[in-house]
Amino acid sequence: MTIYFLFFIATIVAGAINALAGGGGLITFPLLALVVPLATADATSAVALLCAYPAAVWRTRSELAEVPNRLIWLLLVPSVLGGLIGALLLSWSGDRNFVVLVPWLVLVATLLILVRPLLVPQSANGEDRHPLHFSPALWAVAALSLFLVALYGGYFGAGIGILIISTLDLLRVVGNIHRMVALKNLLAGCLRGVAVVVLVFEGLVDWRYGLPMALGGLVGGYLGGLASHRASRAVVRWTVIGIGFGVAAYYFWRLYGPPVMYVGGE
Repeated sequence: MTIYFLFFIATIVAGAINALAGGGGLITFPLLALVVPLATADATSAVALLCAYPAAVWRTRSELAEVPNRLIWLLLVPSVLGGLIGALLLSWSGDRNFVVLVPWLVLVATLLILVRPLLVPQSANGEDRHPLHFSPALWAVAALSLFLVALYGGYFGAGIGILIISTLDLLRVVGNIHRMVALKNLLAGCLRGVAVVVLVFEGLVDWRYGLPMALGGLVGGYLGGLASHRASRAVVRWTVIGIGFGVAAYYFWRLYGPPVMYVGGE
């Protein structure tokens, strides 16, 4: 029972990290890899961390209420579709060679979040001074952008939170980091949800660890949502940036350090 409790506690931390920016799989996947095969560890970690998203979305629902419903649906539909296609591609091919791009994607996304205040004038409360007016063509660009990010998220999932936040930041459709994090949790939860369904149907999840870790993910997601909701915009933004650089550094080390590399988690 002790090991299940330890995994439960670890997933609380991982779920909170995922609710803020992503990267919780760096905690859950290595732990699971110690006790189950790698493919099972990947699937079980994905199930556990998926449970963090609904709790985070519930805790930040007031931020989501400020996002227009039309925008949510515009981004949600391509996110779910991309996540499903990405998961099916991974299931059919079993090829994870795309992993070499993961640290570069996360690094570039984090740098974009870092430098954006220098590129776009902002008011004292962190809102864009001149929000982008979306023409129909730009709405299509937004939907396509999220579809491509979701395609990657369904295929791998590593660093998906950072990539979604960076995309929302570049599109300038949300306004501030609090709403970006809240919308990120909704989009990531849905696209990873359809990907996890594929993993469950493949029978790769070890439910002995998956169930207690899923409960830990729920708790962690709520706590992460609470932190992102109550902390100042500057604190949330720098937390996201710090996690992004940490995730990128981890995957760079794994790719160019030890000779064996296997990517899992969020």
